This record gives sequence, structure tokens and C-alpha cells, in this order.
Amino acid sequence: MLSYITWTFSPTLIELGSREIRWYGLCWAVGFLLGYTLVQRIFKKERLPEEWADKLFIYVLAGSIIGSRIGHCLFYDWSYYSKHLLEILYVWQGGLASHGGAIGIIIAVYLFSKYQVHKSMLWTFDHFMPGVCVGGAFIRLGNLFNHEIYGNPTDLPWGFRFVENLSAWMKGAEPVFTVPSHPTQIYEMLYCLITLAVILHLYYRKDAIKREGLIFGVFLIGIFGSRFLVEFIKEPQEAFEQFMVLNMGQLLSIPFIIWGTYLIFHALRKVVK
Repeated sequence: MLSYITWTFSPTLIELGSREIRWYGLCWAVGFLLGYTLVQRIFKKERLPEEWADKLFIYVLAGSIIGSRIGHCLFYDWSYYSKHLLEILYVWQGGLASHGGAIGIIIAVYLFSKYQVHKSMLWTFDHFMPGVCVGGAFIRLGNLFNHEIYGNPTDLPWGFRFVENLSAWMKGAEPVFTVPSHPTQIYEMLYCLITLAVILHLYYRKDAIKREGLIFGVFLIGIFGSRFLVEFIKEPQEAFEQFMVLNMGQLLSIPFIIWGTYLIFHALRKVVK
């Protein structure tokens, strides 16, 4: 019987001279493309202007990348980046935080809603949350390819041994493996897909779009509530988290969970016309 899985998948997709294209970057691109396609279909179903989906895609793409990068630098390694401000722009060196991405998306949605469609932010959130679920799932798949953000040691049969000396291994050294650990990247990918299934069911079967904020509220609980729980079995991302009762990911999730709970109760109390 298989007692663990040894993960030896290289993060590199293609090498072009001194440059390389990583699976992580491809996952980002595919996730956004599929998410955009799904949102486009939703806009088309409601006979909304086609250019709205195109503009929303540009706003969200910019907001998520900028927010993810600034979030990582600010929340997880500010002691370094405060002394190397220019390196905040070095996105290609890695370092993106999903909570920072969420804040960037919120700002992007505000700007899009106010200046492009002249509708409420909740209207916009409800219409494109399915796309965010798809993008989130593919980003976590990219983390799996990168041998990063894995969980605590486990003796469960689906535990993964990841390459610990990744940089040296990619330069030709023998791999040094972690002990079998929770593949939390897969757990997080699954809760993104489960949340996607729930909100699509609400949208297509329950006509939940009429209750403004309901789909977005369910998304917040599904994504950040699950993230809060998974963090209990995840390895600390930074040294300062070692002795924290709740880590940074959990602390940053709490406001989104509270917001989602409020939106669901508020939406369910509305009288639908």
C-alpha cells in the first residue's frame, strides 16, 4: 500500500537560454483565461455589454498582481523590502500573497464599478466570483508545481514528499526531500472548486443573483473560511509565525469571514421582487 507520494515534478516548463518559463506562470495565465471565459458567459447570459467583461478582466488582472506582490512584501517580509523598496517591483523573483491579491481585487472592483458600469460593488462581485474561484484553483496548482506552501508532516497515505533544496536541485544537485507532508496546495485547490460549484448552483438553479451580495458572501465564507482551517495544518510561511497562536494567513482571513457572514444574512433578509 502506498504510504506517501514523492513529488519530483520540476517547476520549470521551458528553458529559453538563461530565461525560464515556469508551470506557476502558466497556471496563472490559464486560470485567468478560464475565469475570464466563465465570467464572459455569465455576462452574455444576462445580455450585458460584451466590453464590460473585457474591461473587468483588465482591472482584476492588474489589481490581483499588484495587490498580491505588495501584500507579500508588506505582510510577510517588510523587514527586508523596507530596505530594498525597488525589489518590490521584481515580481519575477516570486513572492505573492493571496490576501494582498484579494485587497487589490477589491480596489479594482471599486474602480470598475464606479467608472465603467456605474453599479454597486456587490453587483460586480456577484458576477465575477466564479472566475476568481477558477483562478484561485489554478494558482494553488502552481504552488504544487513549485514545491511550496505545503503542510505539516502526516502519516496519511496521500502525504507528499516535496523537494526541500529546490534551487540546488534545479541546478543539478541530488534532491533532498521533506518528510511526508499534507499537500495543502491540493486542499486549497479543492475548496476553490467546491466553492465554485456551490456559487454556480446558486446562480443557475436558485437565481441567487437577485439577492445582491449573496453569491459574494458565500464565496468569502467558502474561500477564507476554508483557508482559516487549512492554516492549522500548514507549515509557517515566515519565521515570525512560529510562535503565533493564529498565523498571518488566519488573521488576514478573519475580516473576510466576518464580511461574508454579514453579506449572507443581509442578502437573505431582502425581499426579492
